[in-house]
Amino acid sequence: MPTTYTNRKGFTYFLNRGVTKTGKPRYYFAKEQKDEPVEEIPAGYEIEESVNAIVSLVKARPHLIHPDESASVDAVLKKHPKTKNYRVAIKSDQIMIYEGIGGGIDSMRIIFGQAGLNIEGVKERLQVELDRYTQFTPVMRFVLDDHETREYHAERWCYSGSIDDWIHVGHSGKIDKLAKRLIPKLGTDGFFELY
Repeated sequence: MPTTYTNRKGFTYFLNRGVTKTGKPRYYFAKEQKDEPVEEIPAGYEIEESVNAIVSLVKARPHLIHPDESASVDAVLKKHPKTKNYRVAIKSDQIMIYEGIGGGIDSMRIIFGQAGLNIEGVKERLQVELDRYTQFTPVMRFVLDDHETREYHAERWCYSGSIDDWIHVGHSGKIDKLAKRLIPKLGTDGFFELY
């Protein structure tokens, strides 16, 4: 039986094995079976789904971020007034926060309201579809600086045309304190004052 994976959008992908130009095996997920179907995940690999629901097979690597550290970021993010606009992902030694591109359900309510339409009856269904198709872009990250003391520093994405890169926001320390101090600034003018 071929290996399959269903992503957060509800699409099922099949694990396939092809061959590179140099003759090495290449594993990839596709919505249909191509090349040779794979029945078992190869040793040393694991399935990874990105915040944008892209499914891939990656080499298994040690988890440098402790579960309680990512949980503390999740807990603060759940208290954010626009929590549905954000996703958290772990990348090696970083806890990344992604923001949904677009206005979300509140923007749709305004747009439909201006057209004289009421979305209250279909709001839940619209939210499901928005969650399914929203694309996310990285906006903030906490980078592990010291594996012994578990100290982090915070960075945010800079949208200045001359930079377009991560910038240090002048805050370092334990992840729970950084999260409580900085996550509430997401989606506000205060976010752009972090530098």
